[in-house]
Amino acid sequence: MITQILPGIYSLRIPLPNNPLKYLNSYVIKGDSRSLVIDTGLNRRECHDALIRGLDSLSISLGSVDFFLTHMHPDHSGLVPELKTETTSIYCSVEDAEIINTPLEWGKMLDYALSCGIPETEMQQFGRGQQSIKYGPKGKLDFTYVKDKDEININGYKFVCISTPGHTRGHMCLYEPEHRILIAGDHILQEITPNVAQWEENTNPLKQYLESLDKISEYSVDLVLPGHRISFHNMRQRITEIKKHHKDRLLELLQVFNTKPLTPYQIASKIKWDLNYTDWEEIPLAQKAFATTEALAHLTYLQEKDLVESEYKQGMYLYSSKGKFLSVNQLNL
Repeated sequence: MITQILPGIYSLRIPLPNNPLKYLNSYVIKGDSRSLVIDTGLNRRECHDALIRGLDSLSISLGSVDFFLTHMHPDHSGLVPELKTETTSIYCSVEDAEIINTPLEWGKMLDYALSCGIPETEMQQFGRGQQSIKYGPKGKLDFTYVKDKDEININGYKFVCISTPGHTRGHMCLYEPEHRILIAGDHILQEITPNVAQWEENTNPLKQYLESLDKISEYSVDLVLPGHRISFHNMRQRITEIKKHHKDRLLELLQVFNTKPLTPYQIASKIKWDLNYTDWEEIPLAQKAFATTEALAHLTYLQEKDLVESEYKQGMYLYSSKGKFLSVNQLNL
């Protein structure tokens, strides 16, 4: 499915089989000599065929295509090694490019997941089914690094790179100031709330994400082109809704504590998730892992606010409340 957004700017719907996101919005800016494809889909045949069909219908050859990756997740980056040619430029932030070019440290991730209370059997099964392992980019890529405020000019459009860490370390949006459009990747989505998860120590992804929302709200945007689901116009309203969601989640976390310290996995099991399951045990393993790491990101945020405390005991992180219960309005996001 191809949709023209503006002259020379198109959206391609790339299927994501067996993925709750259903499809990726890949964007194409067609130029006279070079064209730019923003995000690609997974490294699997269904995504490859859909993208090639779209480019063919626009009379664009792979030899004239450059790529821009909003971030490192496999549904956005997986196909690039299969599509690049000797003349291809691949634009990406240095932070996410380094992750793409680094072999997955599964052992390190497993140890960290176990320390958060995720059972080893569940984490092993999660790893075997992970799309980043099965359908992510294969082999090292030669990137052209982009940073905040860099510009990419093509077909009369000037796209400004905006660094928006949170969903990933190096997430990047593109903003076209004359037409006031934002190609948002997974930073802002209309129908769902972007996942903000913590997979390693000494990071505060939720803090980064909220700061990135504030940063992007300063731009004048008429149309948001997200990586998933529908495009939309009311960016600042949507930012307010997303921040309200995180306020509610933080307050919910504060209310699940009792006298016994809990692991992030135990805390996640007590939270209401927007999933079609009535019991924690019914939730698929992948969703449990993402729920746990998202709960952990919120716990880290609360700990920096001095509202919860943690201890490392017998190989696990345990969290408990410091008794400072706040209302939603008192959480200054």
